[in-house]
Amino acid sequence: MTQRMIQAGLTPTLIVRASGTVQVAGRASDRVVASSEGRWGLKVKRRGDTIEVEIGGSGELQVPLQSSVKVYAGQSVGVENIGGSTTIYAGGQGYLRGVGTLVHAATGGALEIECERVAGDDVRCTAGRDLRCFIRSLADAKLMIDDLGGYWEGLIGNGRTKIRLKAGGDVTLVTDQTVVAQPPHYILGTIERPT
Repeated sequence: MTQRMIQAGLTPTLIVRASGTVQVAGRASDRVVASSEGRWGLKVKRRGDTIEVEIGGSGELQVPLQSSVKVYAGQSVGVENIGGSTTIYAGGQGYLRGVGTLVHAATGGALEIECERVAGDDVRCTAGRDLRCFIRSLADAKLMIDDLGGYWEGLIGNGRTKIRLKAGGDVTLVTDQTVVAQPPHYILGTIERPT
């Protein structure tokens, strides 16, 4: 196993590139610890205010809790317990759990999102298969959803933030807010209450 460690501070910005699967987990520390079982290489370097991690195969990262991460993976991505912003691009499936701010997510497979809030007022997430989305502080959003069952729109509050979800499978929206069907079809898709 190859392992690299770098002093990062409490709120680093990371860019991670991997040809395989990547797991990123936040922990109470001021260091980034990257590891890989593969023999394809592991590089960690600082470029200005950003820490860049390159993994030739699959690997794992432990990062400070308030990190902001952008992950590119040829296979799957998993991100947990990150208080900063998160962006993922994966050829396979992906999940975000306990994430502070979602910026963007795109996967070739299934995608599961559980975050506190979204960045900006127009967020797009796409998945090649099923997409499950739970944004905890979703209170004022226009939902535009395109999945296997067709296109539908919903409104929560005044619709200030636009949330666009597109999936090759089914989209499941998880919210405790009331979603009002919107034109053109006045149809709602799968909506679940949080447990």
